[in-house]
Amino acid sequence: MKSFTRWVLGHRLIVALVWLVVFVAGFASVQSSTNALSAEFNLPGRESSDAANLIEQRYGNGGQRVSGPLVPVVQLREGTTIDDPGVRNEVEAAFGAIATAVPGSRTANFATTGDRVFVSDDGRTTYGVIWFPASPIAFDPAGDALKAAKAAAADQSVGGQPIRITGIDALAVGTSDESAGPSVLVETLVGGLGALIVLAFVFGSLMALVPLFMAAVAILTTFLVVWPIAELTQVSVVVQFLISLIGLGVAIDYSLLIVMRWREERVAGREKNEAVVEAMEHAGRAVIFSGVAVAIGLLALVILPVPFLRSIGYGGLLIPTVSVLVAITLLPVILSTIGPRLDRIGFTRRTSNAGQGWVPWGRFIVGRRLVMGAVAVAILAALFIPALDFSTGTSRAEALAAAGPAREALDQLTGSGIGAAVLTPYDIVVEKGDPDATVKAAAQVDGVRGAVAPSTKDWRIGDTALINVFPEKEDSASNVAAVRAAVDTQPGRILIGGLVPGNADFNDAVYGNFIWVILVILVITFVLLARVFRSLLLPLKAVVFNIISIGAVWGFMVIFWQKGHGSGLLFNVEPTGALQVWIPLMVFAFLYGLSMDYEVFILSRMREEYDRDGSTDRAVVAGLARTGRLVTAGSLILFLSFVALAATPGTDIKVFASALAFGILLDATIVRSMLLPAFVSLFGRWNWWMPPWAARILRVEPSLPAPEKRGAVSLDLEPAGSPRAITPRPVTETE
Repeated sequence: MKSFTRWVLGHRLIVALVWLVVFVAGFASVQSSTNALSAEFNLPGRESSDAANLIEQRYGNGGQRVSGPLVPVVQLREGTTIDDPGVRNEVEAAFGAIATAVPGSRTANFATTGDRVFVSDDGRTTYGVIWFPASPIAFDPAGDALKAAKAAAADQSVGGQPIRITGIDALAVGTSDESAGPSVLVETLVGGLGALIVLAFVFGSLMALVPLFMAAVAILTTFLVVWPIAELTQVSVVVQFLISLIGLGVAIDYSLLIVMRWREERVAGREKNEAVVEAMEHAGRAVIFSGVAVAIGLLALVILPVPFLRSIGYGGLLIPTVSVLVAITLLPVILSTIGPRLDRIGFTRRTSNAGQGWVPWGRFIVGRRLVMGAVAVAILAALFIPALDFSTGTSRAEALAAAGPAREALDQLTGSGIGAAVLTPYDIVVEKGDPDATVKAAAQVDGVRGAVAPSTKDWRIGDTALINVFPEKEDSASNVAAVRAAVDTQPGRILIGGLVPGNADFNDAVYGNFIWVILVILVITFVLLARVFRSLLLPLKAVVFNIISIGAVWGFMVIFWQKGHGSGLLFNVEPTGALQVWIPLMVFAFLYGLSMDYEVFILSRMREEYDRDGSTDRAVVAGLARTGRLVTAGSLILFLSFVALAATPGTDIKVFASALAFGILLDATIVRSMLLPAFVSLFGRWNWWMPPWAARILRVEPSLPAPEKRGAVSLDLEPAGSPRAITPRPVTETE
């Protein structure tokens, strides 16, 4: 690492010019890169995906990106029913006008089919379905279709009663007529502002701008690299959030680690270039291994048989890779040239022992390692247990919006006994078969409210026909299986699609293979960290702690969102009843990489301090003191970014962002500040055990530390380059 850093410093002008060109090109490519991203969520070889693709290709509406139809609802006055003279004609005219306002749509209702599935038992409430072509806007598939339907509904009425538009996509927008999707640019700017405030507090000088600039370069460069990949193959729109938010946090973390170490070396009296070389020798190495650890968490998604998840894995590989390249090439150039001048321009009081405040906490943990370890385990266990009850599927419709016309229409459906499940009908395509016989078979299944197979030209094209099956309960995988079994004996090719069948197929495809994802991540991470720390116990603790902490975050999602203990109070959102199928998986991938990021920072410093002094307890205290401020600042930056993201419309985004925010907070407080140091102190010399046989396999030096002495720890946090930064007190206990 020293030789590489000296080469970089010897070619500073070339390195700076190269990054300047890349930065400008990256800035110019952002729009093109995001436009090339795909919103498709195909499940190759799965029935629901095949059905959605066939319907979209043949009929031009519905398909993968549509969560369900737009649903116009009208509730007649007391004493009036759908069967009264003239009412049916009014419904046909009003619902027809709304459907006509949505180009390329297909519609069905009581007036067009005569089927009572569209009418409540008392005859006062009726609804219809309008399947629409998805808009090109990734996070707003209803787009212009919803706006057109709302505008048309405002001019229509039945029996003097207004018509309201609801549906999964309409509820997701809530009371706003704008896109429910968050803006990547806005979220990045908010996260950047929060980061700047935190960095200003940490550095107290213009050096606070350096990590932020490194993050900007890393983010724009990653977009530049993603662009040609997205043009050649399908890359999910989710990747833009990975690049912006995770890239912001990771790039700042890497810069923080190196800059803080560079400051230590400068305080120790090293010349500016030698300070850079020494910082890169230690912090730079940690950054490289940390980048690999973060990449592992996201790259493992390529194992899953889902293209959009695989693309997220590929994108996840790029983020830490680019961030590491920026940190080990451009950052040394900045530090060796304008770094000292930036650091001299201060606006708060700074001291050379900024981490000294962590010393009392480290001593407290070491002195009460059993108690603090037990407390941390108890907290994580209390959160982990509810995770055993987590359910993936579609959030309850009531949880998608608390108010607005779409929610009012939903309340009319549920209050009349029709129920919210009609918002997500199964969309069945019958090819070269008998649609009428298929409708009868599906309608007889327990748990099915009814089924329709309109004979109009927008529902039957060539040798294909479409059927809508309306379930009685929301998101029932068993109901999907029962309907599939019932229609399986009918002639022709029959494919069942729609949101609920798609979720059932996603669960089977993803979570049926999820254990292999976890195993691959754990094995690769263990091997990597065993080489980094020259230990078998430290990497084992690292992977176990990460799994436990992520399980605790899943438990939080179950408590807070699925069961609704807190979601109503903070977000005015009712219990979701289930977690959107992709959320637990993405939370795992995000948090595993980010948590391992901090794990590498802390344990690398503890290993370095142990090698200098030979005392585990002093290594724990020194490691916390040297990295505590870094981990706190990095965690706070990510926490603020995710909190901002959770404030955007859309329940699914709120669930995802709040889980990440909670996970970052939990990791920084309970895991890294309590559990990790307590257990490292508890296991003493066994933390550093690397037997010769394992060392030969991993191709590292063996580590067989001699028995150490336990004692009270006195730590004077002098610069790392000073002759003696740790002073032991008299020993009172021998291991």
